Amino acid sequence: MKMNGARILVEELIHQGVEVIFGYPGGSVLNIYDELYLASDRIKHVLAAHEQGASHAADGYARASGRTGVVLATSGPGATNLVTGIANAYLDSVPMVAITGNVAVANLGKDSFQEVDIVGITQPVVKHNYMVRDIKDLQRTIIEAFEIANAGRKGPVLIDIPKDVQINEWEYVEDMKVPSVTKRRDKSVNDVDAFLEMVKKAKRPFIYAGGGAAASGAEAELLELSRRLDAPVGLSMMGLTALPASYPLNLGMCGMHGKYASIKAQSECDLLLAVGVRFSDRATGDLEEYTKKCMTVHIDIDRAEIGKNVNPDISMWGDVKEILGTLLEKMPQYEHPEWIAQIEEYKNAAVLPPTKEFGPGPIIGEVNRHYAPDTVVATDVGQHQMWVMQYYHVEKPRTLLTSGGLGTMGYGLGAAIGGCIGSGRKRTVLFTGDGSFGMNLNEMATAVSQELPITIVIFNNDVLGMVRQWQTIFYDCHYSQTILDRKTDFPALARAFGAYGFTAWTMDDLRAALEAADQAEGPVLIDCHIDMDEKVLPMIPPGRSVKDMIVKG
Repeated sequence: MKMNGARILVEELIHQGVEVIFGYPGGSVLNIYDELYLASDRIKHVLAAHEQGASHAADGYARASGRTGVVLATSGPGATNLVTGIANAYLDSVPMVAITGNVAVANLGKDSFQEVDIVGITQPVVKHNYMVRDIKDLQRTIIEAFEIANAGRKGPVLIDIPKDVQINEWEYVEDMKVPSVTKRRDKSVNDVDAFLEMVKKAKRPFIYAGGGAAASGAEAELLELSRRLDAPVGLSMMGLTALPASYPLNLGMCGMHGKYASIKAQSECDLLLAVGVRFSDRATGDLEEYTKKCMTVHIDIDRAEIGKNVNPDISMWGDVKEILGTLLEKMPQYEHPEWIAQIEEYKNAAVLPPTKEFGPGPIIGEVNRHYAPDTVVATDVGQHQMWVMQYYHVEKPRTLLTSGGLGTMGYGLGAAIGGCIGSGRKRTVLFTGDGSFGMNLNEMATAVSQELPITIVIFNNDVLGMVRQWQTIFYDCHYSQTILDRKTDFPALARAFGAYGFTAWTMDDLRAALEAADQAEGPVLIDCHIDMDEKVLPMIPPGRSVKDMIVKG
């Protein structure tokens, strides 16, 4: 059946199982929006307030639902506004297809109105991108894009579609079969015997698991590996949903702002089993010290990560779930009572620095208790993000949406919108700071218009908290441009958008606001005022080791 390019796009999106697309219209994508209008009973479009917010929503939707996030923007500034969201998805390995319009093929390269080389701009932050210059290539390109986004290590793919390609007609083939464009996934488990011998020798094994374990759905295998090895587990920020927080050997996050017990156990282990991690500088600190005392095994789906930051004694690459399954088939049960006793000592010594009665820990704890374990939680970036990693007990997969590799302030509200929709419009929580929230608070309009049940908890300390913390510790308290001194009334602003707004100075205020949120049909904002000198501790200074850990403010 012959169709114009815009309809081919919409039909193939539906065929790929896309139920929701996030975006913002403009001149070069009006044909696509016309077809979305005609197909509105089969595919839903969520109108964002800004293209960056739309891209973060597609990211959050993908993380919460396990599906591919799709975002659509017009040419020029619409396309460039997607770049931060695309880069965020790239660094956190989130499957996303970004679709942009462009000027007609004949006008490319002539500085036409709203023309930009979005393919060139995004080249470093996508798995692949396409400029579709001929209508006959469009359907195949869409199919390939979804395959690439979800093959191996997941990530974003961009499709740029000129205006005339959207208008021209070509035959749409139902269930089109396209040869695979991704290489057969590399897999190497050749060192199983050597691995088992290493495990046999270990007295203090430690598992460090990350986003790769969560992305592969290896939660059950990771849990069994820990039990079989009698080994504690430390998690990267992206891996926090890979194990329930209630599991006794889950020590929480490792790295610069990790839990004390997790940091100490990693530093004292004699076998480090790294599963689906990339050894970020925030996780390792001083590389010379990081693996000084231990044998190292690295398992990851991306062979390029092996040896990039840490040179392992043994490496295995491929799907984490499959590799762990293979190892578990041959692994006996081990017990390490002395090591586990030492871990308990670390846990008992791991009391986080006390905060004020109405401080980060108590606030997060109250919100955590108020909502069910399957509640989706999003964060922005800064001190509040690290406090959530330390204090919030994540129990279920796909319930934590946070910006890891790129560290994007302004990510949270868009991600919460996408996560809320991706989870079936269940009550969703966003923890944010007054600095981060100010980046993309215009997406409140989206949350309100979509009547999304999102509870927004702002840690309002009147400063850019994490930067101020660094200025306190490393820059002799030179608070250059980190005291916000803004007069923004966030609850009043929420009400102006059409949401509910509350101010909290005490735990009683917070409890009352949470109860009110339970009765609200749309978004609720709770402005929690905390001390500007609250710090995220412990902290390992950048490039340093556990020996330099700061535990007191």
